[in-house]
Amino acid sequence: MTSLMDAVRAGRTAEAVSLLDGMTDAERRAFFPELRALRKELRADQWTSQSRRAYPTLHAAGAACQTGAAGVASWLVAADMRWWPASPGVLIDVLGDRAPGWLADVAHRIAERPVSARVPYELMAGLVRLSGCPVPTTEAYVHGWVEHIGHVWQRGDTVLDRLRKDPHLAQLTAALFETNDIGSRLAWSAAEGPNSWTDALAHLTAEGVLDRKATVGACLARLLRGGPAADHRVFLRMLQAFALTRDEQREHTADWLALASDAPSVVAGHAQSVLASLALDGELTTRQLVEMSGAVLFRTEKKLVRAQLVLLGKVLTGEPSAAEELLPAAAQAFGHGDSDVQERALKLVERHLSKVRSAQARDELASAAEQLIPVLRARAVRSLGAAPATPEQLTYEEVLPPAPEPVRLAPAPDSVAELTEEVGALLASEADVATFERTLDGLVRHAHRDKDALVEALAPVVARRWWADTESSQIRLKDHFAYFTNQPQRLELLLATLLDQVPTATLHRAIEHGPSGSECVHSALTRAFNARIQEVAYRIRTEPLPFLLSTPTWSTGLLEPDELVTRLDEYRHLGARVCAADFAQALLRVRREDRTAAEAAAVRAAALGTPEGAHLAKWLTADGPALPAARRRTAGPRILLECAELLELQEDFPREFRPLGRPVGVYGERRYCYHWDDEIRPHWLAILPERRELVAVRLLHDLSTVAVDDVRGAAATLPLLAESEGEAGEAVHLCVAYGLGARHPEDRLAAVDALLVLAARGQLDAARLGTDLGQLVRRGAVKPSRLVESARTAAATGANATVWEMLRHTLPVLLADLATGGAAAPARGLADLLTVAAECAERTGAREELPHLARTADRRGSSRLVAQARRLRSALAEEVAA
Repeated sequence: MTSLMDAVRAGRTAEAVSLLDGMTDAERRAFFPELRALRKELRADQWTSQSRRAYPTLHAAGAACQTGAAGVASWLVAADMRWWPASPGVLIDVLGDRAPGWLADVAHRIAERPVSARVPYELMAGLVRLSGCPVPTTEAYVHGWVEHIGHVWQRGDTVLDRLRKDPHLAQLTAALFETNDIGSRLAWSAAEGPNSWTDALAHLTAEGVLDRKATVGACLARLLRGGPAADHRVFLRMLQAFALTRDEQREHTADWLALASDAPSVVAGHAQSVLASLALDGELTTRQLVEMSGAVLFRTEKKLVRAQLVLLGKVLTGEPSAAEELLPAAAQAFGHGDSDVQERALKLVERHLSKVRSAQARDELASAAEQLIPVLRARAVRSLGAAPATPEQLTYEEVLPPAPEPVRLAPAPDSVAELTEEVGALLASEADVATFERTLDGLVRHAHRDKDALVEALAPVVARRWWADTESSQIRLKDHFAYFTNQPQRLELLLATLLDQVPTATLHRAIEHGPSGSECVHSALTRAFNARIQEVAYRIRTEPLPFLLSTPTWSTGLLEPDELVTRLDEYRHLGARVCAADFAQALLRVRREDRTAAEAAAVRAAALGTPEGAHLAKWLTADGPALPAARRRTAGPRILLECAELLELQEDFPREFRPLGRPVGVYGERRYCYHWDDEIRPHWLAILPERRELVAVRLLHDLSTVAVDDVRGAAATLPLLAESEGEAGEAVHLCVAYGLGARHPEDRLAAVDALLVLAARGQLDAARLGTDLGQLVRRGAVKPSRLVESARTAAATGANATVWEMLRHTLPVLLADLATGGAAAPARGLADLLTVAAECAERTGAREELPHLARTADRRGSSRLVAQARRLRSALAEEVAA
């Protein structure tokens, strides 16, 4: 037994297998405890060369020395064995003398493991072969089978050849259509030919090796079930490779109808083409065509909707008697969100209306016309006999989301238990401003009230933080302090200070000397944010504060002036010394735009008789929040802003807060920046809640990257920027403009949210935003196609007037180049932008002249650009008939 253990430790697999072959079952079982002990030993440090050498032999020996199928299966697929396992051939060798039923049990147990367990297919298949059991059809087995078949090992061998030789082909092919997320693995093979799964299975069904009816039905059922996009592509390609006969297509009419209704666009398009072929050959009943139309015309994909209207037109031309049923079906498109679709449907109905004899059908068409946009409805009044629109119906009403209201912060947690729960949640995930500020104030209050109880409660919450288990008793500034300044929103500096992991001298030095290293455009914001955290941490160690002065009243970061005066009064009664950074942050947060409230609070503040009270009174009675002068600069395709100095934020403020009032230049954007963590950005807005322009000008380059550099996620701050207070000036509008042209849909959606919030609050300058967008498109910073998606999304919420007001200033900038010959070709997507503008103009009843539009509309030809320019010109000029 000692020699066997030596062989396992040394990784001599062949020797170990030879020794095991000569043992009885009892001897093997007796050996297993030592193997288990060795496994525990190796697991403690499994990355050493000794461990890597021993693991494969240990894997094989452990499987051989157990008699229970469950235990062996668990050992074979253990996570720690996964990195350096024994080869499947060795494992099959050591298990091959077991009973077939036992081997079958093990095979099915390991096949039931998830795909992520990466159980070797060769091991599963080898055990199935030895046992003669039915093949498992689990996800792990099917994924392994597909990967195994897809790797061609012999010269001239193909996927088709290997499938022909597989004894379990029928069972595994049936399971293939039931297996989740298999499309990406199937797609690894060639797209066509004998090495592609699609062509291989098509050949096998044609040869009769596979039951064609069952295989085709399974493929259709898989498409009906849905799944990832890769599955849709592969199984649709497979279905097309089957080259269904007309009888087979007709047999599955119900499936095609279901796919055309609910399947993803590419699959629905194929189903629609099959149904169209059947319909044109007279093999689809009128009722089925009506059912199909009702489903397809409800979809948002304009390509599918247009194709359905074309199909209805062809059927109506060949079968006039079907007009009674098909025209009301086509009229369902009158309610489509795209006005171009509405117009196509109206033309179709007008063309075939004479074929309708029934008064009931005509009434139905006239009633459906009420869904049309005003311009088209006026036309339907003349052509379909629809009821004229009432004055109320002609009056457009803008639908904007309600302006978001700030939420008042709840008081800091009163109990230590509740506070520690919030600390744990804050450490585990991103925290908003309200949660962060409540937790920060709670830590300060409880540290002042009973520090020992707070530390005792926090110990288990922070036990897994790296700094809580540091070998050194305290963290050295040069080695670790930057970690806390880079993640201040998690309050780890305060927590480490409470647990005596940060020396007092380190905190004092940070306050005295400030940050070191290069500065970037965000540094002014981070310095102010960090200064408060660091000074509060220092005071917790030296002179605990009773509570914070700067805790905001509202979730946006605003602090009511009367509330700040009350806090200063309580400080005076307690004899507490004010923290300079905390008071500075309170001044920046206190509401001053409400002059009545500010002046009333100033009287109370002056009566306190303290330096802070006098400072607050002076601050509240000064002019409202000022913004510095700004000028535009260009950098490549970008339009950026520089702003001048703001003396108000430099006088009587601590050193770390003064950079907030210093000039911001474009070249500062190009310096190295380490503020990659998006979680801090909402807290920057809460530093200057009444001066969002000062924050926006520092975020402008970041926001430009979502459009220019296709960066993801930076626009998530835009809705918060729109909800903040203060003037929404050039910087805010440029930030929104870049967001509307973002590469990724989630960033565009955030920008649309910001656009609608600004509009709902009456703070949107649509002319400024539209002009900015025109210039950004012209410079290549924003792609028109992306702007089209954003504009459509905003208009779909009911904000058609807002979108029109924006685009009426964007389009002249883009059309000017065409009108003057300044552009060799129109910007890609300009026709779509004109389409959105036309839709909004038609819905809102806008009537005006758009500069340079006439020159584009009068161009020769019938391109989509010219057609949409003419459509917009007509919409702006036409009077809607009541």
